[in-house]
Amino acid sequence: MKLKTAFLCSACMLAAPATVLANGDACIGKVPTLNVIGQGMPSVTELDKYVGEFNKKWQTTVKINLLGENERRAKARLDASTGAGAYQVLYVDEANTPEYATAGWLYPLADVLPAEYDIADFRVDLANVATYEGKQYFAPFVGGGDILIYRKDVLEKAGLSVPKTLDDMVAGIKKVNDPANKLYGWAARGQRGSGMNVWRWTPFFRGLGGEWMDGKTPAFNSDKGVAATKLYIDLMKYAPPGVGTFNWSDSVEAFRGGQVAYLIESDVFGPWMEDPEKSTVKGKVGYAPPPEPLGSAGWAHGFAVSKVGAKDECTRKVAGDFVGWATSKEMEARRLADGIASDVGRQSTLKSDAFRKAVPAEYIDALLATGSRTKLLIMASPVWPEIGDNLGLALEELFTGTKTDVQATLDEAAFAAEDTLRHAK
Repeated sequence: MKLKTAFLCSACMLAAPATVLANGDACIGKVPTLNVIGQGMPSVTELDKYVGEFNKKWQTTVKINLLGENERRAKARLDASTGAGAYQVLYVDEANTPEYATAGWLYPLADVLPAEYDIADFRVDLANVATYEGKQYFAPFVGGGDILIYRKDVLEKAGLSVPKTLDDMVAGIKKVNDPANKLYGWAARGQRGSGMNVWRWTPFFRGLGGEWMDGKTPAFNSDKGVAATKLYIDLMKYAPPGVGTFNWSDSVEAFRGGQVAYLIESDVFGPWMEDPEKSTVKGKVGYAPPPEPLGSAGWAHGFAVSKVGAKDECTRKVAGDFVGWATSKEMEARRLADGIASDVGRQSTLKSDAFRKAVPAEYIDALLATGSRTKLLIMASPVWPEIGDNLGLALEELFTGTKTDVQATLDEAAFAAEDTLRHAK
């Protein structure tokens, strides 16, 4: 666990987007510390560079607790469910929203976001997955859908075209796989978790016709669920060693390290492949929609104000202003100016000349072409995190070879899901 405390810096005051407060605002200095749960996305780590201006504005100190994806979910859930309220701003994603909203742990965004931060400017696809039962609960700063990321030079050398179908991609993966020269056909997430292996497995499951429920009974252990899982396991034969416990970072780094030919990942990682300092394959990468019939898994991450941690008026006000400031148009413009094109939550940013100059045209084309296929593919349920995490454990056991009977392992996970749903009523 890493705790970051922002210090006031005079240089941070240049071009500050923070709204100027009227003299004598009653909440200035009334919230000495603002605690934030974060995850190490560029949009979050970049805040350290500018947060001094926010501290000065409110006479506060923002402390961002950076955690890994699974850890920050667990931390936020524990803080809210126990009533501890140590954190005023939570890092939330589409998988948490039904649970947190149903439990009453979050303020609706419209109730806490100052009007000057223009709630209507958030990307519609991201705002949709930040919404539960008609109310948006978090301000998205990153998200989107899936794209196929592939090595143009590898496919050209092998005489392969960009795959339009899943069968074409599978054939291509097998053809270019060359472990002796440390080139693998494919990579994906294998690590347990509703937002890890389950997230990447789900487009295969849904694309092959699987449904989460059959009436009131979990159905991901159906014949289609088994077929999707067996295909995913088979593709792991053409992936780098250790793929059974890969997270998203492992897959992305394997690709931009030159080890992988095909990768289906969240579109946010496209610009990562063009980073001249960290990508060995810059200029060799192509982008396309996922091959049919795979869907595009819609997702979004963002900040929300905790009802448990921000109970009084001033804390709500300062926390809401932080959420608006951290996800503002101006902050996104700063990130682009600093070379970060991966985290975009605003419509105005997508339309800007700065964004179009920062990424390849074919990346934007792939993003737009995939948009109509992007939707929430996971189960929209308040108990999804528990069901998804348990399913993720079962999948990891299959991916690592700890278990080998796909049907029996999925049956066990479906039985546990049925029990979770029964006790949630």
